[in-house]
Amino acid sequence: MPADGFTTCLWFDGQAEEAAHFYVSVFKNSRIGRITRSTAAGPGPEGSVVVVEFTANGHRFVALNGGPQFRFDEAISFQIHCADQEEVDHYWSKLTEGGGRPGPCGWLKDRYGVSWQVIPDGLVDMIGDPDPEKAARTTRAMLAMGKLDIAALKKAYAGE
Repeated sequence: MPADGFTTCLWFDGQAEEAAHFYVSVFKNSRIGRITRSTAAGPGPEGSVVVVEFTANGHRFVALNGGPQFRFDEAISFQIHCADQEEVDHYWSKLTEGGGRPGPCGWLKDRYGVSWQVIPDGLVDMIGDPDPEKAARTTRAMLAMGKLDIAALKKAYAGE
């Protein structure tokens, strides 16, 4: 992996390799990189995975098997900007399968506890519209949803 830019490190409790393969299967422009294993010196049993480098949707990650000390929470989330409802549906479905949990307003947690926001293109413009009525209608519609419905959001924005 190149040394420039940022790499996001995700802390897992023994699931680093499984999680990396899962994320690579969900996103385009993704691949598994170097996998580092424990030696006789540790930190875990010899041969066990310590770190998996991977790229998901062009973003660099490191999955670290750090142990049970830390858990993911909603204070950190990844936003997925989607061009259309098909993309929203795809990411929502893939990231909630196998134990993921849907949340409100386009948020979800995947099976590993990582939080994601599945956001259709144009939503930020609609809820930030200078017309306070358009913005309020769209926001109210969004707040009532789990997975975001682009057609319903556009109807709310238009006042229909």
